[in-house]
Amino acid sequence: MTLRRTLASAVVAAVTVPTVLLATGSAFADGKSSAQTQHKPTYAELQKNAEDTKKAYDEAAAAKTAGLEKLKATMAALDQDTHPLKAARLAAEKAAEAADAAKAAADRAVTDARAELDAATDEAGKAEAGKALAVAEARAKNAEAAKADADTRLEDARDAWGDARVAASREYNTFSVALDKAGAAKEVADERLAAAKECVRVPGLTVLANGLPSKVVAGTTVDFSFIVANGTARTLDVDPLVFFTLRTKQEDQHFMKVQWSNGSGWQELDSVNGPAHIAAVKALEPGARTAVKMRMTIGAKAPADTAFALLAGDASDRYNPCLLGPMKRYDFEVLPAGSKPGKTDDAEPGKVEDKDRPKPKAEPNPSAQGNASAEPVAGTGTAEGSLAATGTPSVVPQLALAGGAALLLGTGAVFAVRRTRGARGTD
Repeated sequence: MTLRRTLASAVVAAVTVPTVLLATGSAFADGKSSAQTQHKPTYAELQKNAEDTKKAYDEAAAAKTAGLEKLKATMAALDQDTHPLKAARLAAEKAAEAADAAKAAADRAVTDARAELDAATDEAGKAEAGKALAVAEARAKNAEAAKADADTRLEDARDAWGDARVAASREYNTFSVALDKAGAAKEVADERLAAAKECVRVPGLTVLANGLPSKVVAGTTVDFSFIVANGTARTLDVDPLVFFTLRTKQEDQHFMKVQWSNGSGWQELDSVNGPAHIAAVKALEPGARTAVKMRMTIGAKAPADTAFALLAGDASDRYNPCLLGPMKRYDFEVLPAGSKPGKTDDAEPGKVEDKDRPKPKAEPNPSAQGNASAEPVAGTGTAEGSLAATGTPSVVPQLALAGGAALLLGTGAVFAVRRTRGARGTD
């Protein structure tokens, strides 16, 4: 009974998929507003469905394994002569054999009685032989009826024994069917979850470096701000992404120190390890923006060269764990210490093509919060984008510089990057 209840639960869980989960895909991929995407399953719902179908599959697999053991035990028991059904079959076979023998003996007696009657020569002998034949025929008729009854009982006993074996096999087959259904449901749930994990490009999630000069003198510090604007029609959890580097030898990177304010102090970026997410903002509404105060110091002994920054707005929402806004590149010059550049314009943003953009990788969602302030911005865009080729199961993607990133780094330096919160200080 317990095994049957387990099977029933597994079957129900495997084949019961909420109707809402039938509508999959990215809420941003089709450019629909939040009101138009309410019928879509959230990422949490897809995760829950995947977990439920996996649990159902595991239970169905366990039930099938237990069912196989039960089948083996049942078959072994049915093959034992002491099993009631097997014992009844054996007894019926023995009774049928005895009835067959009795019927054969009765038939021979009839044959012998007829021979005696045919051999009688006088009336008295014929009368006596006739009586003996009548008795033999009556006994043969009774033996025939007894044989028919024994044959029926044998057939019933064999059917009962065979039916028990068939029933055991059919019960085991239900476990196989349930496992197949659970496997199919799990596959569908896994495919939908995998599709939801794929990164979506969101043109409306824009970035700006405000106050980053196009020329920086070694030995000085500049303050600027990193702004991420939510020009989509959706409320987003935003994770600003930054990367700064000197286009010089790796051992000279220490001459550049970039910090961001978390409201109570300054956190230092670990640029050696590549792009970092900073100042995460929860629930950035449509038309709002977050501004992160930043500070860059170039050491006095830094070599005169060029440098650049990569900025992007990575985000997530209820439907998509990986949303990628357009990445911008800001190139600027590092002038020798003591230089007098005069009035300097801000660095101009350049577009980073998708093929050159660092690829996201899976990492846990960072928890550190910055002093991100949400402010309204002029205009809102539509929430639209296209699925990227790479997917990530985390809420916010990790970025790694590889392949096309060599083009971004100019001199050919390639960074093996892991995702970091960007702080060498406290979180």
